[in-house]
Amino acid sequence: MFDLIRVLKEKGYKVTPQRIAVYDLLKGTKEHPSADMLYNKLQPLYPTMSLATVYKSLEVFKELGLVQELNVGEDKFRYDANARQHPHITCSCCGKVEDVDDEMFFDLLEQVSQKTGYELVNQKLYFFGYCPQCQKNKVSGVS
Repeated sequence: MFDLIRVLKEKGYKVTPQRIAVYDLLKGTKEHPSADMLYNKLQPLYPTMSLATVYKSLEVFKELGLVQELNVGEDKFRYDANARQHPHITCSCCGKVEDVDDEMFFDLLEQVSQKTGYELVNQKLYFFGYCPQCQKNKVSGVS
């Protein structure tokens, strides 16, 4: 948390309790929440905080390289406090987004670079399917 405060101050951004709470909640979850999800969890603790505050905080964190914004094909973005580039997998049924271990993709990135001649500077890799729980629900007839 002290790194967040230091980085915000160094870059000239205000350090507010709401901004710290947004980052703290995002850093403490593996759910890859949307801004709405973050807002709904924080609103009871910060009743005067607006959804706009959450969006503005996420934009600041994104600019500073503290979070990554994920576009998993929904009408909203998801956020990940693990700003290191890594693949994600999304359940097409329940919408859960999870990290994929990226060790197996190092060779893929090298192969893409060699085959295309591109110097890769960024990548986003998403997989889509049905999570184990949704597969289980489908087999048992639960909707």
